[in-house]
Amino acid sequence: MKPVEIAKDIYCLSAIDWNIRDFHGYSTYKGTTYNAYLILDDKITLIDTVKKQFADDLIDGISQIIDPKKIDYVVSNHTEMDHSGGLPRIMHKVGEDKPLYCSQMGQKNLSRHFPQNWNYHPVENGGKLSLGNRTLTFLETRMLHWPDSMFSYMKEEKLLFSSDAFGQHYAGLERFDDQIGEAIMPHARKYFANILLPFSPLILKLVDSVTEMGLELDMLCPDHGIIWRKDPGKIINSYVGWSQQKPKRKALVIYDTMWHSTEKMATTLVEALGEEGVDAKSIHLRSWHRSDVLTEVLDAGAIIIGSPTLNNGIFPTVSDFLTYMKGLKPKNKVGAAFGSYGWSGEAVKLINEHLGAMKFDVVDPGLKVQFVPDNECIEACQELGKKISRALPSE
Repeated sequence: MKPVEIAKDIYCLSAIDWNIRDFHGYSTYKGTTYNAYLILDDKITLIDTVKKQFADDLIDGISQIIDPKKIDYVVSNHTEMDHSGGLPRIMHKVGEDKPLYCSQMGQKNLSRHFPQNWNYHPVENGGKLSLGNRTLTFLETRMLHWPDSMFSYMKEEKLLFSSDAFGQHYAGLERFDDQIGEAIMPHARKYFANILLPFSPLILKLVDSVTEMGLELDMLCPDHGIIWRKDPGKIINSYVGWSQQKPKRKALVIYDTMWHSTEKMATTLVEALGEEGVDAKSIHLRSWHRSDVLTEVLDAGAIIIGSPTLNNGIFPTVSDFLTYMKGLKPKNKVGAAFGSYGWSGEAVKLINEHLGAMKFDVVDPGLKVQFVPDNECIEACQELGKKISRALPSE
């Protein structure tokens, strides 16, 4: 691990996880990074650690700067194991009696994760910790995205250690936004859609709160991916836009199929939507990963779900996606269902129940056809495409 000085006497120590390809059901096809931060001051401070298997790499990185035993304080902004897994190794190295700062919920979580009797110092929202020439201010950010989450702000450097917020699952040698440019934004968007989307209202409140506090920001330092130093406002403004969930004139036809009948209906729907000037995409669930589909869902105005009926229910891949999407709570969507069946045909009704539970505006009772779509079914699909088009915003 090679330390990178991001400001005078402040270092980023990044463990690059080149080979991880799944993160809680989220496809990390570009790997990820786990960022910790070392501050040299009168009180030497380490902010966050790394995943357990990279703990020795972190110690090696710290050792290139100072003897780890000289660390005075450790701060845990977030207790999820990709950031706290290395904590036992680090605390053993720096000294079990060293003060460990975290939120009150953070202490509760860490004490349940680890049996060690560490020197916990739970902090309040707005609490301050003097390091000497610099001061950390702790900002409680509950449910962004865990109950224990907090930010650490350094006024003197106008620098925010933002835990999981503003991060990306991306493994690369670049450490800053100006080194990678626009190529990082799809990763940031996917990260938001699959991790932070359910907390959109809290994000908007947090941004308003930070604005009211007048916090100046020259650098945003998340625990995953690159650091925003050239234009931190870019990712903040993107978070605001994504959190508002304003629907575009965009429709996703998301489906799976057994003998291509549901697929034929999907193709007709996409063509009909396209003829109405809608940005329509056909998404076959055995060809896409659920997390990539959800990234497309972020700004779509219409979500149309197709499934054959299997064993009186929804096809497994469709059921999987509906469960995943429901947990992420997308808002402001038009919904519809369609599918083919052999003899019972429950899938369309069950999909509608899922869409209704997510508070989608279900604009049609749904289309179902027995076995192979005939001309009448194709015409009905075309009409459904027009109906969905009329329900979308005009651009």
